[in-house]
Amino acid sequence: MASSENPRMLDGIRVVSFTHFLQGPSATQLLADLGADVIKIEPHSGAFERSWSAPDRFLNGYSPFFALGNRNIRSMALDLKHPDARGIVRDLLADADVLIESFRPGTLDRLGFGYDEVASFNPGIVYASLSGYGSDGPYVDRPGQDVLIQALSGLAAATGGADAPPTPVGASIVDQHAGVLGAFGILAALHGRARTGRGTRVESNLLNAALDLQIEPLTYALNGLTGERSSAGVSSIYYTAPYGVFRTADGHLCISLTSAKLLATVFEDDDFLTDRGAAYEARDDINTRVAEHMLTRSTADWTERFTAARMWFAPVNGYADVMADPQVTHNESFDEFDDPAAGAVRVLRHPVRYGGVRPGVRTIPPALGAHTREILAELGYSAEAIEGHFEQGVAS
Repeated sequence: MASSENPRMLDGIRVVSFTHFLQGPSATQLLADLGADVIKIEPHSGAFERSWSAPDRFLNGYSPFFALGNRNIRSMALDLKHPDARGIVRDLLADADVLIESFRPGTLDRLGFGYDEVASFNPGIVYASLSGYGSDGPYVDRPGQDVLIQALSGLAAATGGADAPPTPVGASIVDQHAGVLGAFGILAALHGRARTGRGTRVESNLLNAALDLQIEPLTYALNGLTGERSSAGVSSIYYTAPYGVFRTADGHLCISLTSAKLLATVFEDDDFLTDRGAAYEARDDINTRVAEHMLTRSTADWTERFTAARMWFAPVNGYADVMADPQVTHNESFDEFDDPAAGAVRVLRHPVRYGGVRPGVRTIPPALGAHTREILAELGYSAEAIEGHFEQGVAS
């Protein structure tokens, strides 16, 4: 568990969260890690991520997927279709700093909490909408999901060797990047509000995030490059060779941005010094020659030789290797908390240091509705009124 020295730069900022899946909870957790009071509004059945796990893996019924994006927050369970629940939400939003939502576009408008409505009684609100494609446009009603966006955005088509099918990245990188961009937009809007006194609407979506991840190759494409995937090695469509993963006699290594002179030295092959050694157009020839050499020695042998030559290379680690990696460990990249049902749960830590400290777990991901009574009391509801809302199914 992290120490009490956790940075709290966002103390005093209240965030009302209508988020589920990954993009929204990831954004709110970044804010909560820094001390924002994030209140997650959930239906009586609980947010989707409480009961879902991609590999169908649970810890005594507890979802690691919920654990990865909901620490340091408070949970309030409400039936948003009930008019009394909408009154509670209005009370919450009256002096909130941020509303963040990741519902389908238009959902909160239909409930009476669209941006214009909320801004009419709280003009300082920073209203963040996270979606698949944006709040309008021809794809507004399409399902927005990570691997679908990887396909649509060109990311899958740009990944893998020339003879391989289009290959999605092996993680939900679009969801996560969109969450980070959403948090970035909220912080920028809060900074602007501190200077102008005015709130604003912030929008982040998966499609924009996927394009942003490809800022380098797309910029080349926008300016005329029509690159293709390499048929040798696994290089990008826009870098000269060698650039990618190569098989050794007993494993794999990754090589990046190595000069023809250094290739000739480490492989003892002066053919790399010919004209084709520096040409983008010759990268398949270069990759093929590198691949042939790499098969002649073990991973350990090449590691020793590349290290001595100060070559740009890295091991190809599986997750077990990553978790044991000395730099990952030194960076304090993981945290752990004890859940009453799940027991010990390990999670990734906040990715940024502040004053030498990476924020950790102050409070564990909450049970459904764990803070409903507490928040209602903070809003000024009497004990009798609170119990009445529970009895009538408004809150739980």
